[in-house]
Amino acid sequence: MNAPNQNAGEVRDPSPLIAIENEAPARLIVDPPLAGPLAQGRVFIQYRTENLRVLPVFGAGALDVSPRIGHVHITVDDAPWHFIDTSGETVVLVGLEPGPHRVLFELADPTHKVITSETVTFTVPAR
Repeated sequence: MNAPNQNAGEVRDPSPLIAIENEAPARLIVDPPLAGPLAQGRVFIQYRTENLRVLPVFGAGALDVSPRIGHVHITVDDAPWHFIDTSGETVVLVGLEPGPHRVLFELADPTHKVITSETVTFTVPAR
């Protein structure tokens, strides 16, 4: 529940209709995989951002958008490639072999420049 007398702007992000001067640094928060699905060999990882909206918008022209926008690069087990998430929703990984794994989340600007990153490590149980 919200505290009494909180307005929508205090609970949600600032309105996307107004430019923000002196935006705070973008922040990435990544949770460990959800325990229930992980026990069944499925990896569900929730994440969220602060001071950056995750959207499918790319290119140098988008660097001046306010509030700030970007996307997430996701690399599984140090693969030489990554995939991009622009949904801001739970990331689902299936088909990983039992054993230890690591997933790197990189918050990136519209030109793919990494702003910050978080790594999640976990073990997929033997089935």
